[in-house]
Amino acid sequence: MSHKIYPESGVELTPFLAKNYDTVLNAASFGLYSGFIKKSIRQMSIKPVDHILDLGCGTGRNAALMATDLSEEGEITGMDLSGDMEKQFNRKFRNDPRMRFIRQRADVPFDLNEQFDKILISFVIHGFPHEVRLKVLENVARHLKPGGEFFILDFAEFKMNEMPAFHRFVFKTIECPYAFDFVERDWKQILSNYSLDDFEESLYMKKYVRLLKAVKKKKKR
Repeated sequence: MSHKIYPESGVELTPFLAKNYDTVLNAASFGLYSGFIKKSIRQMSIKPVDHILDLGCGTGRNAALMATDLSEEGEITGMDLSGDMEKQFNRKFRNDPRMRFIRQRADVPFDLNEQFDKILISFVIHGFPHEVRLKVLENVARHLKPGGEFFILDFAEFKMNEMPAFHRFVFKTIECPYAFDFVERDWKQILSNYSLDDFEESLYMKKYVRLLKAVKKKKKR
């Protein structure tokens, strides 16, 4: 990406970072990223026939983990804006008919003419201004089946001024200002405005990272 749509965002990647994304994440997390990603995917309780939308799918690293639980009837749709991510995703799954990639921004209205059993957004939504995050949630609500499950794998809720000094220094050094706002918001309350409830959460990385699950309400008969 030659320029950023949101100037202060940390999730819009340069071409170099896009091509080397998985390697950079492993290094930046001191090797911990792979472990908690595997744990979080297990806690999604993926069913063999699930149809899953992976927003901001990147290279398909998470999709590959999710696919191990799918049968031939299951399907994963990966969505990302980056052409470099598209190439890596399609190369990784070129022989797997269950996997498809759509090059599309998640922060503008779109319609895939399908609703999904599960939607995952992993370390993407914190990198947007808040009014843009709400547009992402509108897309989620439109594409999630009643009774379907939405998962946000991202930073947990915490007060930055209560972090140990070293952790606060690292967080403020590596993250963008949008993330500082993200961690101090009540995401269960926000999601409830989109007919999402029945929340469950799992915490990682000294409770600074969270997998937050929400279920879309079924329509009353």
